[in-house]
Amino acid sequence: MTGQRTYGLLMVGLGLLLLASCVLSLGFGAAPVPAHIVWQILLHKLFALGAGVPSWSAGQEHIVWLIRVPRMLLGALVGAGLALTGAVLQAVTRNPLADPHLLGVTSGATLGAVIVVLHVGEVVGLLTLPLAAFTGALCSMLMVLAIANRQGRLDSDRLLLCGIAVSFVMMALANLLLFMGDHRASSAVMFWMLGGLGLARWELLGIPAFSVLIGLLLLLAMARALNALMAGEQTAVTLGLNARNVRIKVFLIASLMTGVMVSISGSIGFVGLMVPHVARRIVGAEHRRLLPACVLMGSIFLVWVDVAARTLIAPEDLPIGVATAAIGGLFFIGLMRKR
Repeated sequence: MTGQRTYGLLMVGLGLLLLASCVLSLGFGAAPVPAHIVWQILLHKLFALGAGVPSWSAGQEHIVWLIRVPRMLLGALVGAGLALTGAVLQAVTRNPLADPHLLGVTSGATLGAVIVVLHVGEVVGLLTLPLAAFTGALCSMLMVLAIANRQGRLDSDRLLLCGIAVSFVMMALANLLLFMGDHRASSAVMFWMLGGLGLARWELLGIPAFSVLIGLLLLLAMARALNALMAGEQTAVTLGLNARNVRIKVFLIASLMTGVMVSISGSIGFVGLMVPHVARRIVGAEHRRLLPACVLMGSIFLVWVDVAARTLIAPEDLPIGVATAAIGGLFFIGLMRKR
């Protein structure tokens, strides 16, 4: 009972920290907005409060509501999705270095974006790049699954190795197209390679939000199977689980979620690798507790990394993938020295 109460208090604390982070982060950027102005704009937009003479300018309202709020929400969703998929992939592969981007999804998304930018153009407007990136991610996922499946078996080590191999092939094709294509157009593809939240728009938030919600519910329903696979293949068999079917389901869910995130935010590394390790040290490895903690911690982490990305070299945006790679690398150096 004490453990349940402690966990409940921890989750409430993380939820409040996420809410405070989301609100406070809106004031930072190349054009700072005071916290009380941010709060008044949010109350006005969400609850129609303060409808009289506003104490803020039209420019501040535009920056906060149309630019920073969608960007903050997208960062929270991407952080939650990547941390969630990283946690379950580490469980089913029993590999502490498993990461959403090791399975070829990111490189497939990059290849799709390169093809559209260099050879197709904006066929369906703003949705063209996300759709192309998701299609590339889906093709890459299916290739990895087909190659890794041998005689009806799907081993975790073979899955990771096939993912790495497909990732290298996809990136080689993308780099070749970039080298041979128009170098001025190639700069637009750097977004997918370095990661960023610049595509955030209100109309684009529904798909990642739905993906994270459904993915969390499906994976929580498989928490017992994930615990068994984390304990080992023999334990899973003893409990009557079909390890291959569980791996396929988890891999499909994780890959589709990663494809959705990458299609909008590009390649943001280390979130799915680092956050699950921190969460396990705090709440343990039981997945009914671990997965919600990963969602909240991933969201908090990426919200504040995005704050750093848009303030460190303002008015320019630092690619968020560069920031997460630097933080993640330093984190693992410190972890290796301690353990």
